[in-house]
This record gives sequence, C-alpha cells and structure tokens, in this order.
Amino acid sequence: MSEVKKFNPAAEFTANAHIKSMEQYQEMYDRSVNDEDGFWAEQAERLTWFKKWDTVANYDLATADIKWYEGGKLNVSYNCLDRHVEDGYGDRTAMIWEGNNPTEDKTFTYNELLSDVQKFSNVLKSHGVVKGDRVCIYMQMIPELSVAMLACSRIGAIHVIVLTIQNVKSSSLRIRVCGVKSLIFP
Repeated sequence: MSEVKKFNPAAEFTANAHIKSMEQYQEMYDRSVNDEDGFWAEQAERLTWFKKWDTVANYDLATADIKWYEGGKLNVSYNCLDRHVEDGYGDRTAMIWEGNNPTEDKTFTYNELLSDVQKFSNVLKSHGVVKGDRVCIYMQMIPELSVAMLACSRIGAIHVIVLTIQNVKSSSLRIRVCGVKSLIFP
C-alpha cells in the first residue's frame, strides 16, 4: 500500500496565487456545478470583451451541440497582449522560450511581443489575409510560431498549425483539407 503525502506550497507562493487554498478551490468548484451560468459569467469578466455575450452556455450533450458566450466578441491577441500593456505590465515577461538545447532560451516582454505581433499582422494584411481566411503555420516550436498564431488571431484569420515533425504526406493532406490561403514557414 502506498503512502499519500501532501506538500503545501510556500506561503509567499500561496499569497500570490489566484486560488489560495483547497477550501477556496472547493467553493469555486461547488459554485461552478450549482450556478453554472453565474460562475462562468464571473470568470469571463476577467477577459476584455468588445461585445458582451447574450448567453453564457447553450448546450445539448446528447448531440454534442455546445456553445459558449453566444453573441460575444473578443480578440485573443488583445487579451493575451494589449490589455496587459495597457494595465502597465508591458515590461513584465510575457513568454519564455527554451530551445531543444538547454542553453538556448529567450524571454519576451509584453511590449516586445506586442510589437512583433503587430508587425506580423501588418505583413499578413499586406499579403491580402483578412478575417476568416485560413493560414497554415508550418514551423518548429520557436518563438515565431507564437507570434504568427497571435498575429492571425489579431486580424481574425484562422491559423492551422502543421509542425515540422509531422511526415510530408500527413502535412500536405492537412494543408489541402483546410483550404489555406497562405502558408507561413521559416
């Protein structure tokens, strides 16, 4: 029989955590089950919405017809970057990248990442990519992959990731099936 051990986080970590205790977690969980719409509406308020939703959740589990925040409009890129810069966190670390070689890493602040994403969004637009277009991103797990994804999200384009580790046949099939307008590769 194995022994169960419990390791509590350091007090400093707990003080800065979003959920500070198992009791708080349990309260949140119970509310999410007993007041679904109220709980998820409250969680959604943590994001910036350009248009607030009409309905929090609308689902039929029998037919797997599931919709969240119908009628609402937000931008993932804005929520990942702009709002943090606007709130004064531009010089804080937004992303840490570590390469396959453990000595290879790079950090990006919100300001740096936002600047890169804005520039690449403009590159995409200058090549005719518009809202609703599908863009294939064929890259390794490098920082530019995140920049490309956020740039697509910023202009409303749909990004399709094809990792370079996939074989050529499955990659080309995925690209054709998705009907991409543009292909991004290093």
